[in-house]
Amino acid sequence: MLKANAKYHLGQVVRHRKHPFRGVVFDIDPEFSNTDEWYAAIPEESRPHKDQPFYHLLAENDQSYYVAYVSEQNLILDGASGPVDHPDLPDLFGDFDGGIYPLHFQLN
Repeated sequence: MLKANAKYHLGQVVRHRKHPFRGVVFDIDPEFSNTDEWYAAIPEESRPHKDQPFYHLLAENDQSYYVAYVSEQNLILDGASGPVDHPDLPDLFGDFDGGIYPLHFQLN
């Protein structure tokens, strides 16, 4: 049986360890749950292990806003750097508060 404990939680601001983007966690997969094609497109020497949590982020960089899918090993906390400006944030979260965004709704 798989037992995965996510290090980060919904609403936290995180930054990628290697690439210049940051984002807000809006969903978490306990292990890799994307396509084989997506995984194969990552250079072999950079591919993360599939048996760890993967995070869906409302992400931003200097040029654009997008949704990113990132392994836990490639993330670090970044709430101290201030809010994220992704235009979809208000659909899911309240105002930035203490390094996190509170959810607008109750999860089951």
